[in-house]
Amino acid sequence: MDRKSLKEEALQYHAKGRPGKIEVIPSKETANQRDLSLAYSPGVAEPCLAIAQDLSQVYNYTAKGNLVAVISNGTAVLGLGDIGPEAGKPVMEGKGLLFKIYADIDCFDLELNTKNVDEFVRTVKILEPTFGGINLEDISAPDCFEIEERLKKELNIPVMHDDQHGTAIISGAALQNALELVGKDIAKAKIVVNGAGASAISCTRIYIALGAKKENVFMFDSKGLIHPDRHDLDGKKPEFINGSLPAHTSLSEALQGADVFIGLSKGNVLNQDMIKGMAADCIIFAMANPTPEISYEDATTARPDCIMATGRSDYPNQVNNVLGFPFIFRGALDVRASEINEAMKLAAVKALADLAKKPVPDIVNLAYGNVDLAFGKDYIIPKPVDPRLITTVAPAVAQAAMESGVAQHPIKDWEVYKQELAKRMGNDNAISKIIVTKARQDVKRVVFVDAENVSVLKAAQVVLEEKIAFPILLGNVERVHHLMEEHHISIPNVRIIDPKQPKNEEEIEVFKLYKNHFYEKRHRKGLTQFEADDLLQNRNYYGAMMVEMGDADAMIGGLTQKFPYTVKPALQIIGSKPGVKKVAGMHILLTKEGPLFLADTTINHHLSPDDLADIAELVAEEVETLNVKPRIAFVTYSNFGSVPKGESAMMMREATRIMHQRHPDWIVDGEMQVHMALNTEILSQFYPFSKLNGHRANVLIFPNLSSANISYNLLSQAANMYMIGPVLLGMKKSVHILQLGASVRQIVDMVGIAAIDAQRKQ
Repeated sequence: MDRKSLKEEALQYHAKGRPGKIEVIPSKETANQRDLSLAYSPGVAEPCLAIAQDLSQVYNYTAKGNLVAVISNGTAVLGLGDIGPEAGKPVMEGKGLLFKIYADIDCFDLELNTKNVDEFVRTVKILEPTFGGINLEDISAPDCFEIEERLKKELNIPVMHDDQHGTAIISGAALQNALELVGKDIAKAKIVVNGAGASAISCTRIYIALGAKKENVFMFDSKGLIHPDRHDLDGKKPEFINGSLPAHTSLSEALQGADVFIGLSKGNVLNQDMIKGMAADCIIFAMANPTPEISYEDATTARPDCIMATGRSDYPNQVNNVLGFPFIFRGALDVRASEINEAMKLAAVKALADLAKKPVPDIVNLAYGNVDLAFGKDYIIPKPVDPRLITTVAPAVAQAAMESGVAQHPIKDWEVYKQELAKRMGNDNAISKIIVTKARQDVKRVVFVDAENVSVLKAAQVVLEEKIAFPILLGNVERVHHLMEEHHISIPNVRIIDPKQPKNEEEIEVFKLYKNHFYEKRHRKGLTQFEADDLLQNRNYYGAMMVEMGDADAMIGGLTQKFPYTVKPALQIIGSKPGVKKVAGMHILLTKEGPLFLADTTINHHLSPDDLADIAELVAEEVETLNVKPRIAFVTYSNFGSVPKGESAMMMREATRIMHQRHPDWIVDGEMQVHMALNTEILSQFYPFSKLNGHRANVLIFPNLSSANISYNLLSQAANMYMIGPVLLGMKKSVHILQLGASVRQIVDMVGIAAIDAQRKQ
């Protein structure tokens, strides 16, 4: 994405709807006056009195135990420097967002308008009763060292400056594994560190805690080697004075024979000649962002034997702080640790290093294109998408807190604790990740029939940039170009076709071919040559014909037109796949408990029990392509014959019987009410014989279009659930119809669904 497009999109992202990236949502019922009387006056007096008698009860009756403050004065923001507290606020909100999505930790971001260390410390200190932990962020050195040290001494809750310790912990795990792979002893390794700020100091400290020797560490700042002859060393730099090389030694000279280079400085300070003199099987961690000290390509070309890590996600071995801080605070909060000490940090290092050596789950391999990740040169630290991080790092940190005597609420049952951690994260965004990842494995050509729409064009840009699909646009060429220019949308080399105005001889010939093929398909159903010509100027018909003729792999339409206007051309031209009597529509609702698949939500008004069973099979097939095991419930107003008569209940009862006969091993049952299908405790209590006993249904089959359509619209709007769909099931080729007014993200997800569908049907 070019800089101008990125700027526009980033500003729009932060400003759209409710400005910013975070909001406060009540965690208790507030539906009526009784709820409010419990939440506030007079009921709130009871927890107040309980806490006044025993301060530790604040963790039982308030959010303190899951609340972290992200605090900054904006003096060292990302790569932006001293931009002030207001300008740094988007970053702090973003940090709070990461805490929430990776570890389910709530955050308030606090931007302090002071550069006075005493004032900063005093402000944070008096806020201690509010928070369970303090994450210091983007504070310039050397102030950050003093602020953290003083707060750790004066507060009785965990405090960590992530800029220092986050990179240190992640890179420490990576270094430990890299040295193991090349068979080198950290105590004997010559380590050259370029950079002497907060992160570099903390990284070097943790390497020494892991066994490195100070006499083997050579640290450089912008003025040269940290050496005894230097009289301009401030902050913590004197801690790493090393006089075993001459004071005038350059970075290039220091690298001769070095085993490890640690870069925490700025981009392109190394070249290929400088690293050629390093020791065999050297380790190069170029962690400046976004431009490393030396590019991955240059480093691996000059030194094919090296192990390389950067801060970037598009190369192996990304040193990413998100591998650490959410889970470190999670573990610290869960045992009410009074601090985050060295033992806890080293426990995180060990947990990360050990996790990289374990077999990688399919979902992680899938996220990186089925690369079959395994411990080795290109995989020395876990990936940020690894779902095991929270259940590996957080317990390790919690246990270290207990063993080092800083835990005030020890964990007694570790298995239960790990289950609670896994449940915290749910699966609400996993499906979107799987869709994008699978689509990237075999990138397909997707034709967008509504290209004269800004949201569609933005989505087309995203899917091309993210390598989800190759877009083809249908619309008036001048109009599309105008919209792209007006809204700073860049889709390089995109093909734009206007069925009404073919722009060259090739397009004219293609139109004739399509018209003849369409006429041959439909002339026995009343279609004339004139009508074929007229209909194919409609983009829905033209797009469907592109897919039918193999000039596109999938079609996306429907954003600006009613559903029937888009699905009818697809049914006439492409049709259903062999054996499918009725195509159907499915919506996906993303919940904290995982995805819910609802059908038939868009097409069929009148259904028989056989039709319902057929639709359930279509949904199950689609669900399995998304790496989800289907658990199917036929839902209505009755539970297992509790209402003996009634058309809907009897139909769902018979559909269940058919499914049990066709698929005796599937997890499928009915007829049942929706709350029974979704609440395992109630189902187990009242209907323990059910095949769904112990399983929360994730596929809901409804008795008719009306109930299904109302349900998904009600849940998506009233419960504010993210929705993907409608997904068209049973077509011979990949055609999918967007919801009217779908967002850019929803369009992108649907393009991914269409691409996966095309892969499967190819």
